[in-house]
Amino acid sequence: MNNRAYLIVGGTGGIGRAMIKQLVDNTASDNDNKKTDNGEKQDIHVFATYHRNIPDFEADNLHWISMNICDEQSIQQAAKVIQQQTPHIDWIINCAGLLHTATQQPEKALRQVDTEFFLQNMQVNALASLLIAKHFRPLLAKSARSNDKPAVFATISARVGSISDNQLGGWYSYRMSKAALNMGMKNLSIEWNRSLKDVCVVVMQPGTVNTQLSAPFQGNVAEGQLFSPAYSAECLLEVLNRMTAAQSGSFVDWAGESIPW
Repeated sequence: MNNRAYLIVGGTGGIGRAMIKQLVDNTASDNDNKKTDNGEKQDIHVFATYHRNIPDFEADNLHWISMNICDEQSIQQAAKVIQQQTPHIDWIINCAGLLHTATQQPEKALRQVDTEFFLQNMQVNALASLLIAKHFRPLLAKSARSNDKPAVFATISARVGSISDNQLGGWYSYRMSKAALNMGMKNLSIEWNRSLKDVCVVVMQPGTVNTQLSAPFQGNVAEGQLFSPAYSAECLLEVLNRMTAAQSGSFVDWAGESIPW
């Protein structure tokens, strides 16, 4: 029996939930009889995190785990809980992110920069992925992997985190936190290339997706460029399926195209 385990962080968000559904549905469509290239039966399990309330989405191979990505102890505890259920994780995808809150919108000008909101962006969008990598490394280390079929550590980033692509300015907290995320993941890819072989660390731009995060800003989206969560999730999973360990440290969009740093 060949077991594959996926972890979706931020499983209650639009993209995260869509990824979970596709992974679970793909398993169900094959009647849990997926096979590897050598004909070995493949058993797939999906672990997904929630913050406050456990979702009502259920499946035989779906396991919900409580995690607060702003609390390192909570991340560490989630890793321990998952470790009791599986000896390894093959893919980790962090879909959690922050753009606005009930009281704060992205800044249009310097005068709107608020310390608390800025630090909240940094914690959710940049620091969380580093802490997840820190505490889930042992589970990734035990995955069966190769250069062509690497383990994956992916994080949803944003094109506005590209410094060289920035033509409009504004959105200080979000832009800077995503740029910091990109640097952190690039650092991680270099470290793990030395100490944790055959792991692909990648930051991904999902397109503009019809979710709560983008809802206040969809009026400026060009026709045909607002993606459903299901479409974006499908594209991102397809890109990850094609990536090799040699591509670790990449910044790519939903179509697999490179984005300048």
